[in-house]
Parts: sequence; C-alpha cells; structure tokens
Amino acid sequence: MGRKILFITTDQQRFDSLGVNGNKFCRTPNIDALAKAGINYTRAYNQNTVCMPARSTMLTGQYVRTHGVFSNGVALPETAPSVAKFLKENAGYKTALVGKAHFEPAFDMAGKWEENRRQMVGDFGPWRGFDYAIHAMHVANFRGQPVGHYGRWVQKNFPEYYNSAPPLLNASGGGDTNAPETSNNAMPREAYHTDWLAGLAVDWLKNLDSGDDWFLWLSFPDPHHPWDPPKSENARCAWRDLPLPDGHPGSPEAIRKVLARKPAHWLAYYEGKFANIEGGPMNFTPQQLTDDNIREINAKVHVMNELVDEAVGKVMAQIKTRGWSDDTDVIFTTDHGELQGDFGFVYKGPWHVDALMRLPFIWRPAPSAKVKPATVNQPVEQVDIAATCSAIAGVAQPDWMQGKPLPLSEDGSRQRAFCEWDSQFPGYGFHFRSIYRDGFVLTKYEPSTPGKPNGLEESWPQFAGITTPIKYDGTEGELYNLDADPRQWENLWDDPAHRTLKSDLIADMYDNMPPERSQKLKVEAPA
Repeated sequence: MGRKILFITTDQQRFDSLGVNGNKFCRTPNIDALAKAGINYTRAYNQNTVCMPARSTMLTGQYVRTHGVFSNGVALPETAPSVAKFLKENAGYKTALVGKAHFEPAFDMAGKWEENRRQMVGDFGPWRGFDYAIHAMHVANFRGQPVGHYGRWVQKNFPEYYNSAPPLLNASGGGDTNAPETSNNAMPREAYHTDWLAGLAVDWLKNLDSGDDWFLWLSFPDPHHPWDPPKSENARCAWRDLPLPDGHPGSPEAIRKVLARKPAHWLAYYEGKFANIEGGPMNFTPQQLTDDNIREINAKVHVMNELVDEAVGKVMAQIKTRGWSDDTDVIFTTDHGELQGDFGFVYKGPWHVDALMRLPFIWRPAPSAKVKPATVNQPVEQVDIAATCSAIAGVAQPDWMQGKPLPLSEDGSRQRAFCEWDSQFPGYGFHFRSIYRDGFVLTKYEPSTPGKPNGLEESWPQFAGITTPIKYDGTEGELYNLDADPRQWENLWDDPAHRTLKSDLIADMYDNMPPERSQKLKVEAPA
C-alpha cells in the first residue's frame, strides 16, 4: 500500500514568488510550511519555458524530445503514457485532475480535441488515466465561447461576470496604470477560478473512502496572465509601494545596454522589431511598459499567489479532517516562470534564463515516511515528478519514465538539468538547447530553420506565414555564471576565459540528452 499524493501546480510562477524563497511582498504561509516540513529544491528546472511541453513532461515523466510536444499547439498523443494511469493500473490509486491540463491545444471552439470537447458535453472523466477530470483555464470565455468546465460554470452561475476578464493574449491596457492584459476585475472571489478549484478538490476528497490511496493533481491557472485577481483582493498589495524588481536594469538606456550583449532577438523584442508571439500577445512590445505598469502587474501577481496559497490551505485542512495528514505526500511546483520586469520584459517565450526556467519546487513527504526536512541545491527537473510519484506509491518505475526519484538530501547525485526550445511558428525556426551545471547556465543556439514546414502551415497559414528577419547560424549562444551574475546580465559566450568551460558544457549537454523521437509531431494550433 502506497501513500496518498497531492500534486499541486500553478501556471507561470517564479521561483522567488514564495516567502520561503525570499519574497517580501507576498504572504504564502501554507506553501512555506510545506517547504519547511519537507524538501525545498532551490535549483529545479523545467524542460521547456511554455505550457504544453512542460505540462506534458509532468504527465509523462519524459523529456520534451521524447514525448514530442515541443511547443504550444502540439497535441500530446492520446496514447502517450500518463503517471495517473500508471498509478491507477499498477497501484490501485483513485485519480483526479482538477484545473488546468493543457495537454492539447486550448481555445479549440470546434471541439477537435477531447480536452476541449469534454466541457461541451459535460464529461468529467475518465480521461488520460484520471477517474475524474474537470478543466479550467485563465478566463471564462474566449471570443464569447466558454473555455473549460469553468467557463460553463461561470456562464450558468455568474453570467454577469462571464466577460469580466481582459482578453487573453491581447495587450490592451487596463487596471490603474493601463498595463497590458490587466484589470481591476469586478468578479467576486467565490466566482474566481482559484477558490472554485479548491472547492472541487475538497469535494472530491470528501467522497473518497477512508482507505483509498489517491493521486490528485490540483492545477491552478494563476498567476498566468491576464493579471486580473478579484478587485476585492487588490488591497493585499499596493502597487505604488513596490520597487522595480532586482532584475530590471533601471532605465531604457540600461535595458538596451544589457540586451545588446545577448543574441539579436533580445534587443529586437524590446524595440518592437521581434514579435514574441510564441510567448505573449503579438500586439505587445516591452518598450511600451512604464515602471508603474510593471509595479501593478507584479502587485496583481502577488495577490494571485496569495489566493493560491490560501486555496492550498483549504485543501490541506480537508486532508487533515479526513485523517490523512500523516500519510499524504505533497509536491508543489509550476510549469514555467514569468519575466515579470526582468530585463524590462514581461510574459515568457524564447528566453532561457532563470526567470522562466527555475521553478518553485517542493516535496513534503508524508510525515509517516520520517524524512528529515532539507534544502537541496543540486539540480532537479520536472521530468523527475512522475518517477517520484512511482516511488511514493511503492511500485517499480516503468521504463518509459526518464526521470529519477527526487533526492531527499544534498547527496551529490544530480549534476545537470536540461531545457529546450523549438519554434512553434515555421517562419521563426529557432532551436535552443540549455544546460544548468555547476552554477552556470549555457544555451546553445542551433541553426535556424525558417520556412521549414512543421504542420502549422496546414491548418493556420495566417500564423505560419509570420516571419522574423532574425536568423541564427549556430555559432550564437548565452553563458552565465549564476553565482557572480544571478541577474544574467553578463553574457560570457564569447569570453575567451570561458572558452574551455563552454566547450565542456556543450559536449556534456549533447552527450546526456536523450535522442529525439524519430517521427516529429505536428503543430496543429497557435496555443
């Protein structure tokens, strides 16, 4: 008999968003308590910096190049392995997913993919190994059509707030400062997806038998944009009192100086010469941001994170009420980070820096396991989550899982972590490979492949035709010493003193990454 597993994820949350990781502007006592009672991994990395690849890695326990979802818009095959299905079939677990899945393209109003079709017909399971699955995204509707089961619920129960969120992936301004994709959302807290999902998770736990082993993936859509927590909660963090983040260079001139040391798409994004449509709205350019825009966005992110923390507290209270506290493992993490003012940027995309790759990552083993609390600084990866769940359940890890159970202490068993980027849009054709090792992050830019078909041109030619004049020939890259330069402002790629280290890291990376799948999956949608 294994232990019960509560797997909590957020969307687009930075490592430094938690009080236990140094945040001074946000209160996260429930998540902090998990870290203090368990293991806080300070160098956890994702395998991709956007949603679908990262989430597919968490479900399958496979690297991106193996499961094949190399970007948003690539549907994870229905035959792909699932840690939920594995636990259900091999250890008798009851399984549920409550919240954001995004293993298949979102905003699929025609119901082409099962993940979207389910809400149209009121289907709550089974699906991908989950006995019960109920879906929510960041907004209730997209262009007037309900998104996920949450969208249907809001439409029925709170119709006056069905359109209260700002349009997703549209940089039109709002809030107090006219910040992009921001609003003072009139929706009451009880209608907002964070508390709705916590309530559903509590209800599912209430209906289990006391002797059941269970795996619950509770997946909050926040603090991903739009930045629109309920207006009633905004007083938690006064944006006018916030400083600019430490990663912000301080002025347009200083931003340009930092970005000029990096490959071309960095400065081009800031100046509006490169559209980051693979990670944000196509009608946004960072140079339009004011300092107050960044402050207000960050304040709303802090509010969203506080609401998530309180929701975690509600679910933990239910676990205690059921008498399961001593026998429940909790894993908390996110899919990727958010730039949130670093380099003068917001959103995510093809930027392999800690703001997007480094994750909040906590494992609180069940107290019955008698594991000593620890802080682990060696690198771990998202790909390790499925293997860890197998170990918790007490079943042998299957061959298709490529990660390893997370270390319980600073035992020296981990040396490196990988992250990859392959463009969703064939007109861009960027390919980046990154390694973290020994306090350095290196990103090798492989030759660009602009115009090479990848599937998007078959169904969305209006997007496939978007191009950029920026092309990389394979000699470019980034190298940062995180101990000396934690903000990653000093690119050492061309520094003669680091030539040997650069060559060693590149060789180590390619020697240890698994081979790519032979049949590349197609991009079928924009997101």
